[in-house]
Amino acid sequence: MYYRKTGEATGVGAVNRRAMQSLVDQGTVPGLIGYEDGVPVAWVSLGPREAYPKLRRSPVMKPVDERPVWSIVCFFVDRGARGRGLAERMLRAAVDYERSRGARLLEAYPVDVDAPRDADSMFFGAKSMYDRAGFREVARRRPARPVVRKTLRTRGA
Repeated sequence: MYYRKTGEATGVGAVNRRAMQSLVDQGTVPGLIGYEDGVPVAWVSLGPREAYPKLRRSPVMKPVDERPVWSIVCFFVDRGARGRGLAERMLRAAVDYERSRGARLLEAYPVDVDAPRDADSMFFGAKSMYDRAGFREVARRRPARPVVRKTLRTRGA
């Protein structure tokens, strides 16, 4: 919920759970959940860029231009499920989902693990994962924090 809110009061715990439930109740799909054997083990947060007000003010993730984009802002993989490529599978699912929703341009804000980085920011995903998925760097405002994009085409186009 952090990037979906404005100001300093971003909420925690129950406050964020209620805010997320409210989004879902209104028909918003705030992200995708990955399951293994019926158990949720992974998450990717995605949506139209305007759904994330904090991105506009971010020195790293502020808009590159005025083109309409969908953004991927974070991943989560359960500690016990890590190391099996789930984040990459969730990225592929996000691309497919966003394409099905009519998105034409997808943007993300990964961490370049070849550059000095803060390990706490790895929830954005590694740049190498996005590179393998066909994303291209369009901006870099800090040494370890590129902005990457992928143009989506409709299936059969």
